[in-house]
Amino acid sequence: KSLGHYMVDDMVEYLKSVGERPVWRHAAPEVKEHFQTSVPLDPQSPKEIYEEFRSYVLPYPIGNIHPRFWGWVIGTGTLFGAYAEFLASAMNTNTGGGDYHSANYVEKQVIDWFKEMLGFPQSASGLLTSGCSAANLIGLAVARNAKAGFDLRRKGIQKDQGSMVVYASEEAHSSIQKAIELLGMGSDSLRLIPVNESFQIDTKVLRQTIAKDYRDGMKPVCVVGTAGTTNTGSVDDLNELADICKEHDLWFHVDGAFGAWAALSSRVKDLVAGMKRADSLAFDLHKWMYMPYEIACVLVAHEEKHRDTFSLTPHYLSHGEGNRGMTGGDLPWFSDYGFQLSRGFRALKAWMSIKEHGIHKYGRLIQQNIDQAAYLAELIEKTSELELMAPAPLNVVCYRYRRDGMDDSMLDELNRKILVELQEQGIAAPSGTNIRGRYVIHVANTNHRSSRKDFELLVKETVRIGEELA
Repeated sequence: KSLGHYMVDDMVEYLKSVGERPVWRHAAPEVKEHFQTSVPLDPQSPKEIYEEFRSYVLPYPIGNIHPRFWGWVIGTGTLFGAYAEFLASAMNTNTGGGDYHSANYVEKQVIDWFKEMLGFPQSASGLLTSGCSAANLIGLAVARNAKAGFDLRRKGIQKDQGSMVVYASEEAHSSIQKAIELLGMGSDSLRLIPVNESFQIDTKVLRQTIAKDYRDGMKPVCVVGTAGTTNTGSVDDLNELADICKEHDLWFHVDGAFGAWAALSSRVKDLVAGMKRADSLAFDLHKWMYMPYEIACVLVAHEEKHRDTFSLTPHYLSHGEGNRGMTGGDLPWFSDYGFQLSRGFRALKAWMSIKEHGIHKYGRLIQQNIDQAAYLAELIEKTSELELMAPAPLNVVCYRYRRDGMDDSMLDELNRKILVELQEQGIAAPSGTNIRGRYVIHVANTNHRSSRKDFELLVKETVRIGEELA
């Protein structure tokens, strides 16, 4: 108990002072060597183990809790969320099923809150997952089974002979392709549609591609819309995609990993309003809702199709038999809606965090991140040495350092080096990506600890390092 209090005190101070340290540090060679020892044969004292953690683990984080971390799209987490993780772990609940214990009621309420917040029907089903990779996999599994035209669970994917086709933009997240491959459809069945100047899926090309696939004897089954692409934060025209799906009787899945939460902003919520027309919607909580890893969710508008895709109840897992005993009650088991039977109590950190802050505060923080991204874009456009490389409709900004006399390939290499120096010098941690064939510095702001002065520093240091390297 005394050691536990000591741990809490340490971590509170660690978070309070996070902005005073470099964004991240390389693990030194002796640290790497430390983790190459054999399995312990005899017990160690908890205090010794904790001191080992303080020396070899804690000083070398990925850095995403720092106010100047904007790499990829990684969220920040909160202290109260960490407390919730401790409480959930102490309860050690399996939320795979049963309505006789509190954890499943917490998850059901949290999912109902998400439906309310994102405009989904209350009759929809839902499931908390580890992340959007799992949420997309589940949503696309339901799409595949619902639109296969035969009993796919019994006859298998081989009966289809590879004719089912799914459509997404070339800016869609890689988890979509992974899901299609894992579902046995093969990456050849995924049509990656070009994007327009705003990096949205080109709906004219999409319509033409669907028509061609019908003529060629293929079986279009699903269109994937993106609410907030990883590269640029662009949002597909979700309403038009919903119209296309309605015309052709296709499943409409939306990957809203982080962008779905723009729905909480009074100023940009219309960008994602069309996602309420989706048949399934995937989104994260550990990104733009600032909760500790791992937690995401999938909502499915057609509960029976969701359950029909995953439900399997052997005798030893029978449930729904009256209101008495540990197998009784009518609350559906969450294992009927996904591939996991053993599931942790993810819902507690969402339930406690939403209660701690309230949705109005989340909306203000999300709008703050959008405003900060707009401020960064403005700073870049006012700085002659920098160039904005894509529109910034949400919270993602792509830019590069430029210099007269350098061609694009030279600028690509220079900006790669600038990014490395920003990271290695502990200044900031954006990431890098390619936009229309050019290498850019990528800032994805899902950070509730960032302030405008952090972005001012990023611009100043990018120019300084660029001048030194050039």
